Amino acid sequence: MKITGTIITLNEEKNLPRCLQSLALCDEVVVVDSGSNDRTVEVAAQAGAKVLRRDWTGYADQKNYAAESASNDWILSLDADEELSEALRSEILAIKESELDVAGFRFPRRAHYLGKWINHSGWYPDRKIRLYDRRRARWVGDYVHESVVTNEPITELNGDLLHYTCDTFANHMKSLDRYTDLAAQELADRGQRVGWGRLLIDPPFTFVKTFLLKRGFLDGTRGLAISYAAALYVYSKYAKARALQAGR
Repeated sequence: MKITGTIITLNEEKNLPRCLQSLALCDEVVVVDSGSNDRTVEVAAQAGAKVLRRDWTGYADQKNYAAESASNDWILSLDADEELSEALRSEILAIKESELDVAGFRFPRRAHYLGKWINHSGWYPDRKIRLYDRRRARWVGDYVHESVVTNEPITELNGDLLHYTCDTFANHMKSLDRYTDLAAQELADRGQRVGWGRLLIDPPFTFVKTFLLKRGFLDGTRGLAISYAAALYVYSKYAKARALQAGR
């Protein structure tokens, strides 16, 4: 099995070296950049990656373009702030010598948040398909929460994909603002009306679900922060969607 590693980037100079090193097991690496003004492109090129420049068209579309630009059918897609754990790297190296008839492989993703690894709060194991056959699977999702989908068999792996998320709560709030803009746009474009009931009830329910039912309390103050942010995400998404719908 020959594998192409793919990454989409925008100003990822800081994260990219770690991600590229993690993809050293790949036979090729493709980086699709959407207009970085830092050293992202230079870092990728110096590491031997095939660098393509393309205007931003959405998460799923950019990732599908990266896969279509690969020389190999097997794709290992990582975000720039992710890397393979040693355990997962060993599993993938073993897979390269196998002949499994599957469309892809799914494995858990563990987030590093505010200086520590998160084990609960609905953030772990957070299993994702990231190693897949582009002939049998592809990315979907026009706005947020893009994912690889296939109707064919997949195999589970056990090693963690490591995700280096926010170093500060301020950074978390900044990304939350960006993602709720996209989520609200999706609701508005689909004509999905948001009533006052959802705006008032869903956010506190989300907090309780994250902190108690998903055991966020076991992650301590970070679990509390994640639960608060989850509730704020829901509120902001609905409030922004209502504002968009009112203006149409």
